[in-house]
Amino acid sequence: MEQKQSKKMFVQIVKQLRELIATQQIKPGEKLPSERVLCEQLNVGRSSVREALRSLELLGLIETRHGGGTFLADVGQHKLVEILSSFILQGTKSVDDVNATREMHEREAIRIICRNDSLRNLPIWDSLFISIELQDEVIREYLLRECIIASGNRLALKIWMQLVAYSMNILKNYVTEEEKEVLQVLLKSIQMGYEEEAIEAYDDWMHHLQTIT
Repeated sequence: MEQKQSKKMFVQIVKQLRELIATQQIKPGEKLPSERVLCEQLNVGRSSVREALRSLELLGLIETRHGGGTFLADVGQHKLVEILSSFILQGTKSVDDVNATREMHEREAIRIICRNDSLRNLPIWDSLFISIELQDEVIREYLLRECIIASGNRLALKIWMQLVAYSMNILKNYVTEEEKEVLQVLLKSIQMGYEEEAIEAYDDWMHHLQTIT
Protein backbone atom coordinates (compact mmCIF):
# COMPACT_ATOMS: atom_id res chain seq x y z
CA MET A 1 0.00 0.00 0.00
CA GLU A 2 2.81 2.40 0.93
CA GLN A 3 4.61 1.89 -2.39
CA LYS A 4 1.36 2.41 -4.32
CA GLN A 5 0.94 5.74 -2.53
CA SER A 6 4.52 6.69 -3.43
CA LYS A 7 3.89 5.90 -7.09
CA LYS A 8 0.67 7.93 -7.01
CA MET A 9 2.51 10.85 -5.46
CA PHE A 10 5.23 10.69 -8.12
CA VAL A 11 2.63 10.70 -10.89
CA GLN A 12 0.84 13.69 -9.32
CA ILE A 13 4.05 15.70 -9.20
CA VAL A 14 4.95 14.78 -12.78
CA LYS A 15 1.52 15.92 -13.95
CA GLN A 16 1.81 19.12 -11.94
CA LEU A 17 5.21 19.93 -13.41
CA ARG A 18 3.97 19.30 -16.94
CA GLU A 19 1.06 21.66 -16.35
CA LEU A 20 3.34 24.33 -14.91
CA ILE A 21 5.75 24.04 -17.83
CA ALA A 22 2.90 24.30 -20.33
CA THR A 23 0.83 27.06 -18.72
CA GLN A 24 3.75 29.22 -17.59
CA GLN A 25 5.71 28.52 -20.80
CA ILE A 26 8.84 27.67 -18.83
CA LYS A 27 11.81 27.31 -21.12
CA PRO A 28 14.96 25.20 -20.69
CA GLY A 29 17.21 26.85 -18.14
CA GLU A 30 14.39 28.69 -16.40
CA LYS A 31 13.55 28.15 -12.75
CA LEU A 32 10.72 25.93 -11.52
CA PRO A 33 8.60 26.58 -8.42
CA SER A 34 10.31 25.95 -5.10
CA GLU A 35 9.78 22.83 -3.01
CA ARG A 36 7.65 24.88 -0.62
CA VAL A 37 5.36 26.03 -3.43
CA LEU A 38 5.02 22.50 -4.80
CA CYS A 39 4.21 21.21 -1.31
CA GLU A 40 1.45 23.79 -0.99
CA GLN A 41 0.04 23.13 -4.46
CA LEU A 42 0.00 19.36 -4.03
CA ASN A 43 -0.78 19.35 -0.31
CA VAL A 44 1.99 16.82 0.35
CA GLY A 45 5.07 16.67 2.56
CA ARG A 46 8.44 18.02 1.50
CA SER A 47 10.04 14.56 1.60
CA SER A 48 7.58 13.31 -1.04
CA VAL A 49 8.32 16.29 -3.26
CA ARG A 50 12.07 15.82 -2.87
CA GLU A 51 11.89 12.13 -3.77
CA ALA A 52 9.87 12.84 -6.91
CA LEU A 53 12.21 15.66 -7.95
CA ARG A 54 15.22 13.40 -7.39
CA SER A 55 13.72 10.79 -9.73
CA LEU A 56 13.00 13.43 -12.37
CA GLU A 57 16.55 14.74 -12.06
CA LEU A 58 17.97 11.26 -12.68
CA LEU A 59 16.14 11.21 -16.00
CA GLY A 60 17.31 14.69 -16.95
CA LEU A 61 13.98 16.51 -16.80
CA ILE A 62 15.22 18.99 -14.22
CA GLU A 63 18.52 20.26 -12.86
CA THR A 64 19.14 21.20 -9.23
CA ARG A 65 21.74 23.90 -8.64
CA HIS A 66 23.14 24.16 -5.14
CA GLY A 67 21.66 27.22 -3.51
CA GLY A 68 19.98 28.24 -6.73
CA GLY A 69 16.86 26.11 -6.99
CA THR A 70 15.47 23.71 -9.60
CA PHE A 71 15.55 24.42 -13.33
CA LEU A 72 14.04 22.89 -16.45
CA ALA A 73 16.64 20.88 -18.35
CA ASP A 74 17.17 20.46 -22.09
CA VAL A 75 13.90 20.21 -24.00
CA GLY A 76 15.00 17.00 -25.74
CA GLN A 77 15.49 15.31 -22.39
CA HIS A 78 12.18 16.70 -21.18
CA LYS A 79 10.35 15.05 -24.05
CA LEU A 80 11.90 11.69 -23.13
CA VAL A 81 10.58 11.95 -19.58
CA GLU A 82 7.21 13.18 -20.80
CA ILE A 83 6.86 10.09 -22.96
CA LEU A 84 7.76 7.81 -20.05
CA SER A 85 5.52 9.54 -17.54
CA SER A 86 2.57 9.64 -19.95
CA PHE A 87 3.03 5.96 -20.67
CA ILE A 88 3.04 5.08 -16.97
CA LEU A 89 -0.20 7.01 -16.48
CA GLN A 90 -2.09 4.82 -18.97
CA GLY A 91 -3.26 2.19 -16.49
CA THR A 92 -2.69 -1.19 -14.88
CA LYS A 93 -1.62 -2.95 -18.06
CA SER A 94 1.30 -0.55 -18.28
CA VAL A 95 2.89 -2.26 -15.28
CA ASP A 96 3.30 -5.46 -17.29
CA ASP A 97 4.73 -3.47 -20.19
CA VAL A 98 7.10 -1.64 -17.85
CA ASN A 99 8.38 -4.97 -16.51
CA ALA A 100 8.83 -6.30 -20.06
CA THR A 101 10.71 -3.16 -21.12
CA ARG A 102 12.91 -3.31 -18.03
CA GLU A 103 13.76 -6.93 -18.78
CA MET A 104 14.69 -6.01 -22.36
CA HIS A 105 17.29 -3.58 -21.00
CA GLU A 106 18.61 -6.19 -18.58
CA ARG A 107 18.91 -8.92 -21.22
CA GLU A 108 20.71 -6.57 -23.60
CA ALA A 109 23.12 -5.54 -20.84
CA ILE A 110 23.90 -9.21 -20.16
CA ARG A 111 24.53 -9.80 -23.87
CA ILE A 112 26.87 -6.80 -24.09
CA ILE A 113 28.86 -8.00 -21.08
CA CYS A 114 29.14 -11.56 -22.39
CA ARG A 115 30.58 -10.30 -25.67
CA ASN A 116 33.24 -8.08 -24.10
CA ASP A 117 36.32 -9.58 -22.45
CA SER A 118 36.98 -6.52 -20.29
CA LEU A 119 33.41 -6.40 -18.99
CA ARG A 120 33.35 -10.14 -18.33
CA ASN A 121 36.46 -9.82 -16.17
CA LEU A 122 35.20 -7.04 -13.93
CA PRO A 123 35.73 -7.93 -10.24
CA ILE A 124 32.10 -7.20 -9.39
CA TRP A 125 30.98 -10.61 -10.72
CA ASP A 126 33.28 -12.52 -8.37
CA SER A 127 32.23 -10.26 -5.53
CA LEU A 128 28.54 -10.92 -6.16
CA PHE A 129 29.14 -14.65 -6.58
CA ILE A 130 30.91 -14.87 -3.22
CA SER A 131 28.29 -12.72 -1.49
CA ILE A 132 25.53 -15.01 -2.74
CA GLU A 133 27.54 -18.10 -1.78
CA LEU A 134 28.01 -16.76 1.76
CA GLN A 135 24.36 -15.71 1.88
CA ASP A 136 25.24 -12.07 2.45
CA GLU A 137 22.42 -9.58 2.06
CA VAL A 138 22.38 -8.94 -1.71
CA ILE A 139 19.46 -6.92 -2.98
CA ARG A 140 18.10 -8.19 -6.30
CA GLU A 141 17.91 -4.71 -7.78
CA TYR A 142 21.58 -4.14 -6.95
CA LEU A 143 22.69 -7.14 -8.99
CA LEU A 144 20.64 -6.00 -11.99
CA ARG A 145 21.89 -2.44 -11.67
CA GLU A 146 25.49 -3.62 -11.81
CA CYS A 147 24.73 -5.33 -15.12
CA ILE A 148 23.21 -2.15 -16.57
CA ILE A 149 26.11 -0.03 -15.30
CA ALA A 150 28.69 -2.44 -16.70
CA SER A 151 27.09 -2.30 -20.16
CA GLY A 152 28.22 1.33 -20.33
CA ASN A 153 25.01 2.93 -21.65
CA ARG A 154 24.21 5.91 -19.41
CA LEU A 155 20.89 6.65 -21.11
CA ALA A 156 19.81 3.04 -20.66
CA LEU A 157 20.74 3.31 -16.99
CA LYS A 158 18.60 6.42 -16.52
CA ILE A 159 15.62 4.81 -18.23
CA TRP A 160 16.13 1.53 -16.36
CA MET A 161 16.17 3.29 -12.97
CA GLN A 162 12.81 4.86 -13.68
CA LEU A 163 11.37 1.59 -14.95
CA VAL A 164 12.47 -0.11 -11.74
CA ALA A 165 10.50 2.46 -9.74
CA TYR A 166 7.33 1.12 -11.39
CA SER A 167 8.39 -2.51 -11.50
CA MET A 168 8.01 -5.46 -9.16
CA ASN A 169 8.33 -4.67 -5.45
CA ILE A 170 10.19 -7.91 -5.04
CA LEU A 171 13.29 -6.46 -6.71
CA LYS A 172 13.80 -4.38 -3.56
CA ASN A 173 14.16 -7.54 -1.45
CA TYR A 174 17.19 -9.68 -0.67
CA VAL A 175 18.24 -12.70 -2.72
CA THR A 176 17.05 -15.92 -1.07
CA GLU A 177 18.57 -19.39 -0.77
CA GLU A 178 16.18 -20.61 -3.47
CA GLU A 179 17.73 -18.20 -5.99
CA LYS A 180 21.32 -19.01 -5.12
CA GLU A 181 21.96 -21.65 -7.79
CA VAL A 182 20.38 -19.84 -10.72
CA LEU A 183 22.16 -16.58 -9.88
CA GLN A 184 25.53 -18.28 -9.59
CA VAL A 185 24.91 -19.89 -12.98
CA LEU A 186 24.06 -16.44 -14.33
CA LEU A 187 27.21 -14.85 -12.93
CA LYS A 188 29.54 -17.64 -14.05
CA SER A 189 27.98 -17.69 -17.52
CA ILE A 190 28.60 -13.95 -17.78
CA GLN A 191 32.24 -14.43 -16.77
CA MET A 192 32.72 -17.26 -19.27
CA GLY A 193 30.98 -15.35 -22.06
CA TYR A 194 28.28 -18.00 -22.41
CA GLU A 195 25.59 -15.69 -23.69
CA GLU A 196 22.78 -18.22 -24.23
CA GLU A 197 23.33 -19.83 -20.83
CA ALA A 198 23.40 -16.42 -19.13
CA ILE A 199 20.13 -15.33 -20.75
CA GLU A 200 18.53 -18.67 -19.90
CA ALA A 201 19.57 -18.30 -16.25
CA TYR A 202 18.26 -14.73 -16.21
CA ASP A 203 14.91 -15.83 -17.66
CA ASP A 204 14.67 -18.65 -15.10
CA TRP A 205 15.31 -16.11 -12.35
CA MET A 206 12.63 -13.74 -13.60
CA HIS A 207 10.17 -16.61 -13.89
CA HIS A 208 10.90 -17.60 -10.30
CA LEU A 209 10.30 -14.04 -9.09
CA GLN A 210 6.98 -13.89 -10.92
CA THR A 211 5.80 -17.04 -9.16
CA ILE A 212 6.40 -15.56 -5.71
CA THR A 213 4.91 -12.09 -6.26
